[in-house]
Amino acid sequence: MSALATAPAIVPLAAAALVTAVRSRPRLQQALAMAASVALLGCALALLAQVAAGETVVVAFGGWPSPMAIEFVVDRTAAALVLITALMGVAAVLFLASDADVGDRHPLLLPLLFGVLAGAGGAFVTGDLFNLYVWFEVMLICALGLLAIGARVDQLDASFKYLALNLLGTLLLLFAVAAVYGVTGHLNFTALAGAAPAVAPGLWLAVLTLLMVAFLVKAGAFPVYAWLPASYHTLPAPVLALIAGLLTKVGIYALLRTLGDVFSPAPAVLYEVLGWVAAATMLFGVLGAAYHWDMRRILAFHIISQVGYILLGIALASVAGYAATLFYTLHHIVVKANLFLIAAIIWRLTGSYDLRRIGGLYVTRPWMTLLLLIPALSLVGIPPLSGFWAKLLLLQEAIGQGRVVWTVVALVVSVLTLYSMMKIWMEAFWKRHPDAEWQPPADTQLAPAWAVTVGLAGVTVWISLYPQALLVYVQAAAATLGGR
Repeated sequence: MSALATAPAIVPLAAAALVTAVRSRPRLQQALAMAASVALLGCALALLAQVAAGETVVVAFGGWPSPMAIEFVVDRTAAALVLITALMGVAAVLFLASDADVGDRHPLLLPLLFGVLAGAGGAFVTGDLFNLYVWFEVMLICALGLLAIGARVDQLDASFKYLALNLLGTLLLLFAVAAVYGVTGHLNFTALAGAAPAVAPGLWLAVLTLLMVAFLVKAGAFPVYAWLPASYHTLPAPVLALIAGLLTKVGIYALLRTLGDVFSPAPAVLYEVLGWVAAATMLFGVLGAAYHWDMRRILAFHIISQVGYILLGIALASVAGYAATLFYTLHHIVVKANLFLIAAIIWRLTGSYDLRRIGGLYVTRPWMTLLLLIPALSLVGIPPLSGFWAKLLLLQEAIGQGRVVWTVVALVVSVLTLYSMMKIWMEAFWKRHPDAEWQPPADTQLAPAWAVTVGLAGVTVWISLYPQALLVYVQAAAATLGGR
C-alpha cells in the first residue's frame, strides 16, 4: 500500500497527459477529467483511512537508502490536505460543465488544472526540501499558464504581475534551499531534523529567515501579497476557486512543515516576527476587501486576511496552535472556493461582478440567500459554523499565551469581514437591480454549478455541526509535528 503515497502527484500528472491527448474532443476530455478527479479523490480517501490510526506511509524512489532517496511521506497532516485538494479538483472539474463564468474552454485548460493539482499534491507529500521547491514550481508554471491562456490584455497583465512577485519568492526559496544544504549537508526532512541542532545559532537564524520569507511570499502574506488580488480576478470561476483555495495554502503548509515540524523548535524570534506578520496580513487584507466593489476582488483580499489567521496558529508554536492552523486551513479551502463559485452564479444571473450594477436576487432566487450565507458567515466566524470553531481554537491559544494585541486584531478583522460579506448580500440580494427591466436569464446551464456549491455548503454544515471528529483528527496530527 506504500505505493498509494505516490497517487497525489502521479494521478493528476497522468490525468494531465490523458486529457491533453484528447484535447480536440471537448466532451471526451471533460468526461475523462471528471473520472480522473474522482479517482484522485478515491486515492485520497484511501490514504486518509490508512494514516488515520497513526501510521505514516513512506515510499522511496531510485533504490537509494534514506536520506539519499527521493521520498514521499504521508502522515495525518499531509493526508488531510491531499483529501481537500482532491475534493477541490472534483468541484472545479464538475463546475466547468456549467455556464457560470467558465471562460473559453481552451483545450489546455484541463491539463494545466491537473498540473496545479499535481503540484499541490506533490508538495504535500514530498519528504525533502528540494522537491518541495520543485513542486512549488510545477504549480507556478501551471497557474501562470491558466492566467495567460485566454490571452486577453487583462489576463496578460495579471500574468506579468503574478510572475514578477512569485519569481522573487522562487529565487528566495532556491537560495534558501541551497543555504540549508550548505550548512547541514542534507535536504531530506528526517535528516534535516537531526542535523539542524549542530548548526551555529546565528547562521541557522539567517538561513531559516530566508526560508520563511520565501514561503511567506508564496503564501501571500503582508507585505508581499500584491500579486494575489492583482491577478486572481481574471481567471475563470472554477479555476479561480481551485487556485484561491490551494495556492496560498501550500505556502502555509511549507511553513507549518518546516517551522512547526522539521526545524522545530526554530529560533523564538522567528515565531515572534511571524505573529506580527500574521496580524498585519489579517488587517491589510480585510481593509482591501472592505474597499472594493468587485466580488472577486473582495474575496481575493479576504484570502489574504484569512492567511493571516492561519499564520497566527503557526506563530503560536504549540500543538494547539498547529491544530488550529490545520483546522482553519481545511475549513477555509472549502469556504473560500465555494464563495468564488457562488459569485460566478451571481454573475451569470445578474450580468456583473460589480456590486453596484447588480441586485434583486432575494426576490427571484430567495433560497440562494442561504447558499451564500453559509460560507459567508462561516468565513466571518459566526457560531456554530465551521469558521467559529476554527477561530475559537486559534483565539483560545492566543489568549492562553497572553497575546492580547494579536487577539484584538483577529476580533476586529472578524467584524470587518462581516461588513464586507454583508455588503455582498445587501447589494446582490436585498437591493433592487439597477436595471428596472432586468430578469434572470432563462437559458442557463447551472445544474452542475448548483450541485457543486450545495455540496461544498454541505461539507461546511457537516464540519459546523459535527466538529469533534475533525478536531480530534487535527489534534492528533498536530501532536506528531516536530516528532520526526
